[in-house]
Amino acid sequence: MDLGTWGSLLLTLLPIAVILGMLIIWKKPADVSGIVGWLVISVIAVFFFKTSLEVIGRSTIAGFVKSFPVSLIVATSLLQMAFMEKTGALKRVIIFIKTIASENKAVQIMMISIGFGTLMVAVGATPVSILPPILIAMGYSTYVAIALPAIGYDSLCTYALLGAPVVVFYDMANGFIKQNQLGPELTLAQIGSIFFMFLPVVSTMIGFCMLWIVGKWNAIKQGWLPCLITGFVIGVVSFFTNKFENLVTLTGVLCGLAVIVAMVIYLLVTGKKIIDRSKLSKEELDYEKKFPLWKALTPWFLLIILILALNMPKDMFNYLYKEMTLPIKGLSANFKEEIKTRVLWNAYTWIFVSTILSMIFIRPTGKQIKETLQVWKKRAPRPIFSAAIFFAIGEIMNMSGFNIAEQKNVVDSMVVVLANFSSDVFKGAYGAIVGFIGLFGGFITGSEASTIGMFAKYTMATAKNLGHGITGLVIITAALAFGGGLASVISPAKLQNAAASIDKLGEENSVIKVAFVFSLILTAVTSVFALILLSTVKSLI
Repeated sequence: MDLGTWGSLLLTLLPIAVILGMLIIWKKPADVSGIVGWLVISVIAVFFFKTSLEVIGRSTIAGFVKSFPVSLIVATSLLQMAFMEKTGALKRVIIFIKTIASENKAVQIMMISIGFGTLMVAVGATPVSILPPILIAMGYSTYVAIALPAIGYDSLCTYALLGAPVVVFYDMANGFIKQNQLGPELTLAQIGSIFFMFLPVVSTMIGFCMLWIVGKWNAIKQGWLPCLITGFVIGVVSFFTNKFENLVTLTGVLCGLAVIVAMVIYLLVTGKKIIDRSKLSKEELDYEKKFPLWKALTPWFLLIILILALNMPKDMFNYLYKEMTLPIKGLSANFKEEIKTRVLWNAYTWIFVSTILSMIFIRPTGKQIKETLQVWKKRAPRPIFSAAIFFAIGEIMNMSGFNIAEQKNVVDSMVVVLANFSSDVFKGAYGAIVGFIGLFGGFITGSEASTIGMFAKYTMATAKNLGHGITGLVIITAALAFGGGLASVISPAKLQNAAASIDKLGEENSVIKVAFVFSLILTAVTSVFALILLSTVKSLI
């Protein structure tokens, strides 16, 4: 490579290094690190990649809009959680969960952290906010209460928030295919037919990691069978959901439900109690009588019903997802690009609707509504901004070097620079390291969807340079995505969220030390599996 190419590479990597330094060395929160990273990448794009301020501005706004499937879900889910907390509904849910599978910790972990956690995150709730208080109330240590929610749903992060990550990839992949004239657009089912292959392997590995966190080899010895059953159930359910386009985005919902059902059946077969109310205090028993469980669960019941009703009927799904895309045109620097908002399909709309509708049953007081809004105002702005800023950074990387007047790139973008370097250096080994790029991206952004938004085009461009077809392109980017999902357990943003929910800020640092080892092992397994798929799967797409 010549000096100019090396200079471009170093300048492209500089903003990423700055963000990493902000997070690790100076221990700044994700939103502050994101702002600094955005400033650095904007300066480099303007002065070294011949990018106008208009392109920077348009790319930033476009990135924020593209982040809506994540950022607005953060906003609405935090509103729903604040509402449930202040009306007492969350307290009633915690009391109920405390009674589940108390005689078998392994089943309890699989059911709550993987089953319930996956189900909740799939419809827009946040396990790292919900589960730590529940786990503390069930007698788990602070360390376990912070770690388990962060790792429990990692294998299904791709289908979290009503499939937001896979939907973000769907839009980006089809944009890349169209731009490079690689063939017809992919369907969600075609993409899902590749992504789901990772789930049984990663889910089972995560289950064993969770058992280790709780009780090391003794817990693994006692819980290996529920763990294997959980991985198997997720594999079977995801196989069928990813066969049908209208079910792909429901994979997380249906897998979460299936794991809960499977664990209930396991308890029945082994003769263990499913519900044990003897663990409750007198105060909790009194509250149980005062606040019916069905009423407490109303926001989630309504949300699940709405999500299923809008996705299960194929005609309804096709109408809301494919026809009523409500695109925004002319916002991006590339005037031809349409940003499909899908406001009437995306989960954030229905999280908000389900919260409002649940008021009919919960009947909150004026004071409770006021307190809900106060808590939401305190908690929501920074996580919302954190989710959005990394999409903006990714968009600037993608559009750097773009000339608005000519509507084309006058110099290679940062994404092209990274892709050329990666294909030249790693060649056939690229599939083995792309998972670690995803892990890195997930650590920085705190979100698999943000990782896809930031690095997917670079990954697809590298795969194209290496001569992979569309199937190989999806496999390699799936490895990136799963690496980003596995970063949940070491993401400062997620672990801080979990620690804050039990008023133990600072305790997350003890989790990162052990979780870092798990994340490396899981990402290595994911990378090896990606290489196996690259060599064996040739024509699914």
